[in-house]
Amino acid sequence: MISRREFLRSAAAAGSALATAGLHPVQARARMERVGIGLFTIPHLLEQDFAGTMARLAGIGYKEVELFGPYPYTVPEVVASWQPIAESIGLSQSGYYGHTPGQVRAILDANGLASPSMHTDLGTLQTRLDEVAEASHTLGHRYAGIAAIPPELRTNLDDYRQIADTFNEVGLTMKEVGLKFLYHNHGYGLAEMDGTIPFNLILDRTDPDLVVMEMDVFWMTAGRSDPVAYLEAYPERFKLMHIKDMAERVHFEGDGGDPSQWIPLFPKMADAGAGVLDLAAILEAAAKAGAEHFYLERDLAPDPDQTLNASYQFLSSLTFEY
Repeated sequence: MISRREFLRSAAAAGSALATAGLHPVQARARMERVGIGLFTIPHLLEQDFAGTMARLAGIGYKEVELFGPYPYTVPEVVASWQPIAESIGLSQSGYYGHTPGQVRAILDANGLASPSMHTDLGTLQTRLDEVAEASHTLGHRYAGIAAIPPELRTNLDDYRQIADTFNEVGLTMKEVGLKFLYHNHGYGLAEMDGTIPFNLILDRTDPDLVVMEMDVFWMTAGRSDPVAYLEAYPERFKLMHIKDMAERVHFEGDGGDPSQWIPLFPKMADAGAGVLDLAAILEAAAKAGAEHFYLERDLAPDPDQTLNASYQFLSSLTFEY
């Protein structure tokens, strides 16, 4: 994915050239060149043929992939909690799909793919960071983090204050091994709790040098929040994006706090560009705010061929103005 710095460099060069010619500078435009994909979009394809699926992604034009766990080094309690969820959605594998990190890296390299980030869990980052770091450096990850805060760690505002402090602590230890902590939002924490929005508390209380955010535009919208407003209010915080479109605008009936509320909304997801969200505006705001990695993600896509091809065509056609 072209970086914001590269965008700005291109814009500055264009403005300089026009000034030299005695013309007023105009806004420059740059195309989204490195479209990525969150692999939870196509886990069944990866189970069937991991290497072949990576080649398929590259053949379409995808350049980056984001992995999800559990992994061989994931702490046992997380593996146990994931098992019933995996069974309910028909998954038998995740992580490296029976490969070693070195084998996965070789497959990525053979197809011109990179993996800037991965999702794991808090317990693994706190107690098995050496194993996470070793695998991450092999695979080329810059970011490792969590897709959700465990429900028992976010029951009140004091919990959110504590989890923000924990993010800083984990982020500091990760910085020492050359990684940066990422936090991916779901729908919880976006509504007021005792006069404070918990997600804002996390943003305000965490150190930007230690903690970056990955915005999921679908879950943020389902949680009744505006992605563009957050991107504009917190520039340089959202370095990664999960791009899900909505077939129709929907919201959580509850707080959006657990898989029992997430999974029923899977059918409301749409291929990028085929739904009701203004993804072009959201992603342009994200690029202006410093986002660097843009991953298509349609959880358990029911028609992978359609989703992969149509979404790539839409995303790769976008241009951002600076």
